[in-house]
Amino acid sequence: MTDSSVKITASPHVRSAESTIKIMWSVVISLIPVVAASIYFFGPSAILVLLASIAGCLLTERLFGSTPGSLADGSAMITGLLLGLTLPPGFPLWMAFLGGGFGMAFGKIIFGGLGQNVFNPALVGRAFLQAAFPVAITTWPAKTQHWWALQGDNFALPFMSPVVDATSSATPLGNLKFGDDPVVTPVIDLFLGTTGGSLGETSALLILLGGIYLAWRGHLNWHIPLSIFVSTFVISGLFFALGISQFPPLFMLFSGGMMLGAFYMATDMVTSPITNKGCWLFGFGIGFLVVIIRVWGGLPEGVMYSILLMNALVPFINRATQPRLFGTSRKKKKEAGS
Repeated sequence: MTDSSVKITASPHVRSAESTIKIMWSVVISLIPVVAASIYFFGPSAILVLLASIAGCLLTERLFGSTPGSLADGSAMITGLLLGLTLPPGFPLWMAFLGGGFGMAFGKIIFGGLGQNVFNPALVGRAFLQAAFPVAITTWPAKTQHWWALQGDNFALPFMSPVVDATSSATPLGNLKFGDDPVVTPVIDLFLGTTGGSLGETSALLILLGGIYLAWRGHLNWHIPLSIFVSTFVISGLFFALGISQFPPLFMLFSGGMMLGAFYMATDMVTSPITNKGCWLFGFGIGFLVVIIRVWGGLPEGVMYSILLMNALVPFINRATQPRLFGTSRKKKKEAGS
């Protein structure tokens, strides 16, 4: 009889084959078609803006990251990609770089690093840019005839006002809400991405395919995007039927940053609820706020603010929807929560 040793370790004893690094880079891979579409529609400007926002995130993570080698986990890359996809193609590069640095510093690192942030870092960077440079971030240069031509004043000097030589054009949301001659953009154009807007508004089809891939891999909770779409469609459809809103429900779903926000930002594992019931509440809240902001807000878009507001409520949602411990009554669960 041979001696055998028993290795005693802390739980969990059964480990998943997935890891944080694998999940992060899987998300990056799923964004490649979306990035390719943005480059196809907007030319070199899309490449420059994306590279600037990614560089701001990577440099900030490298200089101030809480753990050595944190660049390898892919979280900074995802933040830079998502931030860049929320920006106009003609956005000045120094602003995109600054937004990436701010998002990483104040959206992630200040909370202690990966897994401890309260708000989605890319949206924190986008909110900062919205507040600091409202004119530049809402300037949408008309598409040029040549693919190689820049879409705006990407190379504006830091702290100097950018000059847009091309004629500005409104996004589908902005035109319908504030345009002198409002027109409902055909859903097929929104679905394929043949419209103006931010880089990430290029193609709802490709974002949808990327989201389905991540859901199939188990890298996002499908309850969140589904609840966002259902609540947005139902509430906007009700408002449209009653004549309260000029936004048709399908237009609401496929316009602006709805698809990108629902699949890639609201589903952030760190800043979303941990229970399925909580995810339903979280998604319904986002959809409701998006409709309210788009219909009555001072800006045509509301996805960013809706997700950030619901991020702040996630600890309360988790507490309210935590499952009852086996063998305890609901009364004891309330007493334990208090």
